[in-house]
Amino acid sequence: MEDKEINPKLLKPYEHLDTESKIYEIWEKSGYFNPEKMISDGHTAPDAKPFTIMMPPPNVTGVLHMGHGLMLTIEDIMVRYKRMQGYRTLWLPGTDHAAIATQSKVEKEIQKKEGKSRHDLGREELLKRVSKFAQESHDTIVSQVKKMGSSCDWSREAFTLDDTRNKAVNTIFKMMYDDGLIYRGHRIVNWDPKGQTTIADDEIVYEERKAKLYTFKYSHDFPISISTTRPETKVGDTAVAVHPDDPRYKEYVGKEYDINFCGVDIHIKVIADEAVEKDFGTGALGVTPAHSMIDWDMAERHDLPKIQVINEYAKMTVGGENILGKKTTEAREEVVSWLRSEGLLEKEEEISQNIATAERTGGIIEPLPKLQWFINVNKPFTVKDSHIDGISTGEEVTLKYLMRKVVDNGQIKILPEHFDKTYFNWIDNLRDWCISRQIWYGHRVPVWYKGDEISVSTETPKEEGWEQDPDTLDTWFSSGIWTFSTLGWPEKTKDLEIYHPTDVLETGYEILFFWVARMIMMTGYALGTIPFHTVYLHGTVRDDKGRKMSKSLGNGIDPLEVAEKYGADAGRMSLIFGSAPGIDSRISWDKVKGQRNFSNKIWNIARFVVTHTEATDMTNELNESDKKLRDEFVSFVREIEKEMDSYLLHISAEKIYGYVWNKFASEILEESKQIFTEGDASQIASRKAFLAIMLRDILKVLHPFMPFVTEELWSILEEKDLLMVQKWDQIQ
Repeated sequence: MEDKEINPKLLKPYEHLDTESKIYEIWEKSGYFNPEKMISDGHTAPDAKPFTIMMPPPNVTGVLHMGHGLMLTIEDIMVRYKRMQGYRTLWLPGTDHAAIATQSKVEKEIQKKEGKSRHDLGREELLKRVSKFAQESHDTIVSQVKKMGSSCDWSREAFTLDDTRNKAVNTIFKMMYDDGLIYRGHRIVNWDPKGQTTIADDEIVYEERKAKLYTFKYSHDFPISISTTRPETKVGDTAVAVHPDDPRYKEYVGKEYDINFCGVDIHIKVIADEAVEKDFGTGALGVTPAHSMIDWDMAERHDLPKIQVINEYAKMTVGGENILGKKTTEAREEVVSWLRSEGLLEKEEEISQNIATAERTGGIIEPLPKLQWFINVNKPFTVKDSHIDGISTGEEVTLKYLMRKVVDNGQIKILPEHFDKTYFNWIDNLRDWCISRQIWYGHRVPVWYKGDEISVSTETPKEEGWEQDPDTLDTWFSSGIWTFSTLGWPEKTKDLEIYHPTDVLETGYEILFFWVARMIMMTGYALGTIPFHTVYLHGTVRDDKGRKMSKSLGNGIDPLEVAEKYGADAGRMSLIFGSAPGIDSRISWDKVKGQRNFSNKIWNIARFVVTHTEATDMTNELNESDKKLRDEFVSFVREIEKEMDSYLLHISAEKIYGYVWNKFASEILEESKQIFTEGDASQIASRKAFLAIMLRDILKVLHPFMPFVTEELWSILEEKDLLMVQKWDQIQ
């Protein structure tokens, strides 16, 4: 049988560069990323069930990486699938100001190019420069998100530091302050001497380094030996703690000693505390309350003095010429030298130690006592309007209890499920959250002072003489209200009523605590509900050898480079293949090329079908053989639906790939060639109708995964409306 005239577009190979930007522009102009437009044009029923995802906002510190590529791919698959199922689908995009990271990046550039610090510039000028950098970065990120084919509603785009979010941040701060959940207190915090700010526990990166463990006595007449890697801090010790059941030290508990330690007079009390591990080291612990969170808590229990001996620049603030004003590392050598000369050093051994460093600056963390703003996670508050199973309106609960309850009762499901245990363990060990930061970029703490007076308000006081707190709020504070601040809260908007709680929070497992847990905390408090029903945690994208991608290894793959070379569709499919929830996946250029070949295969399939079925009446009755093939395909689609509804997207992608390449192309199309050559008129008519229907339905099934090539082929078929608004349930 001779081919009919081929559509001109199909005469040449598929060219992703000619197609993808054009297709995205068509999608944007259609307005169908907006669920209200879908309703007004009759593609979605007015009473359709909503499906909502809030995009985890990328930091405005640079460009997207493969982790972002995977995130965008997974979320777009979910969203396109639900849109085609007739849901009122909202995927709301945004970016995060990422305070410490963004300011740090700009400060480094200023120091490098101009040799100036932020203090040389002043607050106003620095913020001007940071905002300019953030805007440029934002514009780059938005173009990259679009390049990936992300079908998000740009009309609702949000930024964690815009005016609407600022109002929401100030409102919830005041609410929590009025309820006694936010307080200002003098407590131990993680201090970054390099960045000159506090950081959260979760922003610490632990690096394994070699260290020396020293065992010694404070003085010859002190009866107990202690061990430490930081002997310079011992000038701030106020106690030695032992376990109550340790027989070695029972006779000393309660005794007090005055000692001159390396030129500093210290007063040591021997205390018994169950927090001490009697089988570790000498079983005795030198207690330095001002420079250890554990020791601070011990000092609170035993009413010990808390003496600060290290300042914000990691320099000693006590001692004689030998240590005063010196860096802690230099002072350490001086103290060890003194211990040796005094004959007090009993043992010195090399060990491996996890050193706490600041994620953004690399500075070694110093636990320091500081006056900061905190959220009290253990203080009971009254739930105003509860929509949480097992918690009643008016009931008193703590934030910790609330965070545990919503996962424990199944209202929030974490995928994969084994992360439940990790989540609960984190909550059990959760301390009060230090939310103030000593940087300039970010939401300013909404507190003003005038003498001894204090005003906590959502707006600047109108009277003169008030000075605002200079600190800013932890980035995760504003990110913690992302699911509802993006919908207009604190106003009671229609969007908030329809689209909240959201359906899925899809993000990397490494920020389960940074962000996911804090959203659960803040939403439970502010709205008495959950922020999302399902947490889908994706893994890390690694190279083909399973290594983490890094500049030093030179093994990084840029998702934008992938899109340029082989097309966003190929990049998306290579990312979703093998990407089970919570499991690290691998990507390589060979994997991407394989999926580029799949894009070409789909194009060639369409060319064959269009060529042989032009002007075919798709209502022609199918013969028994074609009906059977059709029924098999419909059953296959129902199977795919179950997997996609269970968020097993990687399995669905692999199965669709297998069906299209192995079943449809290799078997059905090869058989069709024979029918078109040797079959009778009835067989040919049936097969033409079958292929015409199948091509359209295959494009529908493929669309969430490979939106560009499928939309382009749909336009060649000259069907009414865009493929992105076709109904999935019409495949039957």
